Amino acid sequence: PQQDPRTPRYDPWNPAPLQHPGAPATDGQRQWPGWKKVLGVFLGVTLLAAGIGGFLGAWVEREGTTTVRLPRAGAVPDGRERDSVAGIAARALPGVVTLHVRGGEEGGTGTGFVLDGRGHILTNNHVVAPASGGGDITVTFSSGDTAEAEVVGRDSGYDLAVVRVKGVRGLTPLTLGDSDAVRVGDPVVAIGAPFDLANTVTSGIVSAKDRPITAGGEKGDGSGVSYVDALQTDAPINPGNSGGPLLDAHARVIGVNSAIRSADRDSDSTESRSGSIGLGFAIPANQARRVAEELINTGQATHPVIGVTLDMDYAGDGARIDTEGGASGPAVLKGGPGDRAGLKPGDLITGVDGHPVHSGEELIVKIRAHRPGDRLRLTVGSPGAEHTVTLRLGASGRN
Repeated sequence: PQQDPRTPRYDPWNPAPLQHPGAPATDGQRQWPGWKKVLGVFLGVTLLAAGIGGFLGAWVEREGTTTVRLPRAGAVPDGRERDSVAGIAARALPGVVTLHVRGGEEGGTGTGFVLDGRGHILTNNHVVAPASGGGDITVTFSSGDTAEAEVVGRDSGYDLAVVRVKGVRGLTPLTLGDSDAVRVGDPVVAIGAPFDLANTVTSGIVSAKDRPITAGGEKGDGSGVSYVDALQTDAPINPGNSGGPLLDAHARVIGVNSAIRSADRDSDSTESRSGSIGLGFAIPANQARRVAEELINTGQATHPVIGVTLDMDYAGDGARIDTEGGASGPAVLKGGPGDRAGLKPGDLITGVDGHPVHSGEELIVKIRAHRPGDRLRLTVGSPGAEHTVTLRLGASGRN
């Protein structure tokens, strides 16, 4: 423990002269002050060591309990091309981590990857959610070293979160690629910890782009639902792969693995087929980059909005604006982007930028694929009586 600077401090190197009234000291007695000085020096060194130890203990507790030195990006194995699966895996594995999360009675395993040398790691929100109210997050690197992490920011709407480790040196950040440049059929590699099997590498192709998917919201109140205009891949992805990187042939991250579609349980079988059936979905890297930057800089992400409340019970084709509004707000927010563009309660939105929209969820996904401030063209009206409106997206923050 450190001493209060206001408290006078004993200086063993310059002790005050001893004061002793009475008879003069004998020769034997005159040797005693020397021993006192030695004893004072010993006590002073002991106190100094204790002070340094207390300071170092406090620093270690603040900065992290472990100083981890991680390996550099792996060399491409002999006889393997840089763009081969083996070459991609060797270069990327040092930047991929496994996360073990505990909080209350919940827990689980997920994956993440290093964003920068400051210790920021990107993963899925649903991976770290159990520790959001207080819990433990342990990060294990491909070298086997471990470190404790804390949540920097998370967003359920995009299903992304950033955590940070401290006291870690030699981090190997992965490079974020351009997900807009991805084409169907491009080869990809996924790295993660399916069923807690760390450093598992699988490969496949990009099966499709712009797949509108929704996931989460287990509470049934609409909260915690993520809306993603996803990359689809047939690279095998299983529980535990969540938050891991989907890499292109240059070992650049083009997506964050987030969801899978599993086969339903057979009506005549008691076995649940919950493993990969070749339908995996990843959050595009361009979206992940923006959200990660906002989470690191501000602790939360902004969501693009058009300022309307949708009727999520509408069963017809398209996305219908609510007629009356509700707990989430008015049908059309006065002065909002939709209001300024002329949208009215009950309007049916059937397209975004020339692409058809078949449901309220799909409209939200298409909006979330943009940034606040982007311009959007909406097709409004029933078939045969459609018109186009243009608006500039607003912004809404959400944890």
